Amino acid sequence: MDRFVGKRLDGRYEIREIIGVGGMAVVYKAYDSIEDRIVAIKILKEEFASNEEFQRRFKNESKAIAVLSHPNIVKVYDVSFGDLIQYIVMEYIEGITLKEYIENNGGLSWNDAVTFTIQILRGLQHAHDKGIVHRDVKPQNIMVLSDKTIKVTDFGIARFARKESQTITDKAIGSVHYISPEQAKGEFTDEKADIYSLGVIMYEMLTGNLPFEAESAVSVAIMQLQTEPKLPTHINPLIPLGLEQITMKAMQKDTQNRYKSAAEMLRDLEQFKRDPSTVFHNSYFVDDSPTKPVDNFYYDTETQSNEEKEPETQNKVSVVAILTGVAVAFIAAIIVLCIIFIPKLMGNSGEKFECPDFFGKNKTQLAEYEEEYGLKFLYEYGTPNPEIAAEIEAGEIYEQKPPAGTMVGADATITVTICSGDLEIVELPNVVGQEASKAQFILVHEGFEVEVVSEHSEEMAEGCVIRTDPAYGSKLAPGSKIKLFVSLGVLKEPKEVPDVTRHSLEEAKRLIEQAGFTVGSVSQVSSEPNFKGYVVNQSPVGGSGKMAEKGTAINLYVGNGVPVYKFNLNVALPSDYVNDHGFISAWIDNAQVSADQYSGKVEISKLKNATFKISTEKAAVQVTIKLSPDNVTYHNYITYTVDATNGSVLNIVEHSYPIKQDNATSTPENSSDTGNLSNGEDEGI
Repeated sequence: MDRFVGKRLDGRYEIREIIGVGGMAVVYKAYDSIEDRIVAIKILKEEFASNEEFQRRFKNESKAIAVLSHPNIVKVYDVSFGDLIQYIVMEYIEGITLKEYIENNGGLSWNDAVTFTIQILRGLQHAHDKGIVHRDVKPQNIMVLSDKTIKVTDFGIARFARKESQTITDKAIGSVHYISPEQAKGEFTDEKADIYSLGVIMYEMLTGNLPFEAESAVSVAIMQLQTEPKLPTHINPLIPLGLEQITMKAMQKDTQNRYKSAAEMLRDLEQFKRDPSTVFHNSYFVDDSPTKPVDNFYYDTETQSNEEKEPETQNKVSVVAILTGVAVAFIAAIIVLCIIFIPKLMGNSGEKFECPDFFGKNKTQLAEYEEEYGLKFLYEYGTPNPEIAAEIEAGEIYEQKPPAGTMVGADATITVTICSGDLEIVELPNVVGQEASKAQFILVHEGFEVEVVSEHSEEMAEGCVIRTDPAYGSKLAPGSKIKLFVSLGVLKEPKEVPDVTRHSLEEAKRLIEQAGFTVGSVSQVSSEPNFKGYVVNQSPVGGSGKMAEKGTAINLYVGNGVPVYKFNLNVALPSDYVNDHGFISAWIDNAQVSADQYSGKVEISKLKNATFKISTEKAAVQVTIKLSPDNVTYHNYITYTVDATNGSVLNIVEHSYPIKQDNATSTPENSSDTGNLSNGEDEGI
């Protein structure tokens, strides 16, 4: 049995079971008795825990990781830097790894791949903004919840391991499929290394395959340096071209050609999500043959097999073969681009053509011109001149602007005048600047059909009419459709909400106003002493990706330096009370609590056992339980003295009083106490 399972760490974390084992640490499911929640605890293995240099680096990095707070990053609650054991307490996630998700589904739909990648990028961007690079981004370190929410875990751990060994062995096979070329060479790595690893994950999600596979970790690492992957569309032709371009740009071996930041990659992905037909300018030719060798690749030459040492002759490729491959790829690219762009160019090339003659046609006949030429029409009504009146019937066009034969382009707007016949012609009134409901009433009263269209306006106040289509003054027949454009007011550009937690109140106010927001309410809340006067929470929350309209009020919650201790006290009745008696009432520090109510301090149950959920600002409290009903000679009590900082029981005292001494409104007197010292070994605590 594992030496930690069943034990308690620091008097707080009850280790229940192993839920994961990695190269550097073991992950346990545990119960946090103070916060009353399930957590995950990662305990470093002994070979790392005993290394002084590693301890120092782990301590410094853990402090940095603990500041990460993002919905797509597993939250770190606590870290411990003991001499014999170091561990990280994290949010417990009910889900599976992205690796398991991919394997279970044999690859993902491109919609799911985009959804997952955007969430991962948001988490990475938050970390990068804080100066933290993951360095071990892989699907094994990404959790998928049941609602498809993504949680990235294991920030900072890879950095420590890299110092310990500069040799890639088969033990690294889980990570080497995703490491960047600069990591494989042992060079300096920054946030662009995480971008490369995420590109590999995208490739795997879209195709169901890893871009590079080999029998050993060393061989895979060499391929990361020297070999270009097969294009995803060669594996799955249904992958949109724009999404393939994003994937391949993220996987560029030269960091100069890669996305410079998570934010830059996120912009392209969100643009693609809005329009999946988007095609970017960054197309990459991919050759299945190795590129030129890369110097300074670090690995253990003694462990490399002869098969992995390819002779120089194997790296030479026929010039004819290369030129043929380039030509084929070029022609294929031209064909794809033609298929995508020619239909669009046909309608938007800017080429001119003669405007058709619409004389004598009706509105129904104009539909074919809209479809064939992309023309748009505006309708007016009137009475034709006597010279042509005999040729035109009601409902037919007798005038057009521009005239027939004029050179126009696709999407041109043609104004046609229709013979009204016996219809009463109405001039469209001017409602610009009026309140929308009033303007709508006027137009409906004149017999028009009104469609309200909302848009932002710099000039017109919110709720007022910006313009109409057709414009006012137009002569129209009753029943004509009018578009009423109503102002939404000035567009309030969303801005990123600053994260002002851990700042002093004055500094937080300065940062909020500097970012274009206003300070809302300021409330005092309980906190650890070292956070007195500092912001411990805010609403709305801030940080990377958290947006709100400029001028939004941000409410602040400032620590008062008085901590609130929370713990559970489990009470078991003595054996001779089990059958006849139960919990009748209780006191916490001399304040009586009813047996049948939840006081906010304690829950009491008239059962054999009870759990008291205690929240107090005092470092030590006394909990007194009345055990006996009122129809016996004596009332019996048990008093627990508890260290509220960790929930441990310091002392247990039993009391017994005659009925005549009982006072239902106060705690029992201490003069007749008879008890025993438990040394904190109460079974339920």
